[in-house]
Amino acid sequence: MNYRKLGKTGFEISEIGLGTWQVGGGWGKPFSPKIAEELLHSAIDKGVNFVDTADVYDAGLSEAAVGKVVRERSEKIYVATKCGRRIQPHVNEGYSTEKLRRYVEDSLRNTGLERLDLIQLHCPPELVYKRDEIFGLFEDLRAEGKISAMGVSVEKITEGLSAIKYDIVSTIQVIFNMFRQKPYELLFRNAKKNDIGIIVRVPLASGLLTGKITKESTFPKDDHRHFNREGKAFDKGETFSGVPFDLGLSAVEELQSLLNIDYSLASFALKWVLMFPEVSTVIPGASNLDQLESNVKVSDLPSLSAEQMEVVKTVYEKYIKEEVHHLW
Repeated sequence: MNYRKLGKTGFEISEIGLGTWQVGGGWGKPFSPKIAEELLHSAIDKGVNFVDTADVYDAGLSEAAVGKVVRERSEKIYVATKCGRRIQPHVNEGYSTEKLRRYVEDSLRNTGLERLDLIQLHCPPELVYKRDEIFGLFEDLRAEGKISAMGVSVEKITEGLSAIKYDIVSTIQVIFNMFRQKPYELLFRNAKKNDIGIIVRVPLASGLLTGKITKESTFPKDDHRHFNREGKAFDKGETFSGVPFDLGLSAVEELQSLLNIDYSLASFALKWVLMFPEVSTVIPGASNLDQLESNVKVSDLPSLSAEQMEVVKTVYEKYIKEEVHHLW
């Protein structure tokens, strides 16, 4: 496992982290503490020391599983969680320092940890980024020893750029993959200039970039890939990176025909993300041990060639760019 610095936090974290949206459940499956703990322990055994969760993942059960495993380990494991999505309706007016303080304290109880390594606003409405008192709260929480660092999880590039102006912000979590390339243009450059860590989520475009999804694939009714393709529940960019399903399949087919690789497309997609030095870590999810092992092994793969990087650029510009580049 290779390790990278997480911006001005100074944390040295595994370049392959673990996202826990579907660890032990989620995406149409009931939560299983046993599976979650097995995956978490295995990830740590393989060198993963950065775990990303959220208070809304399985209503706090994900946080509880993460905290339990971390407390059982002797290694330093960096725990990142998120807050804000419990606010319903999810609008700027619903945000208050009182609510957010309560959510952070709930996460401390859920995890059983004395301090959260990283707390992130969970894709708040755009107007929240203009409210100094919200970010001031996290200054207070850090001074109180309840958090070590604060970051933001964003939908849009403009939101990340707005967040950088606050000194308390140390990290930006953003969707970045072969089908969502816009962050590299401006966000990465500004993040590097301000020593902001970049955490990459949705690196496989909700499974599209595994190459295993076909036109015949179906998803459980509780899986966001079934109910959120048009953004009915949350930003549609979180589902298949906002790429129309059939178009995404066509792009994947061309990628597979043009790339000369002797390993999976999923592994290639993760390595593509890690080719950008501004990235601190990528946090693919895993619902079984085989997926986890495949993800972790990507750290040891050789760098992609200039020709391979050009193939990805060409396919993106041919199929994807016109559809999504302007949206986020």
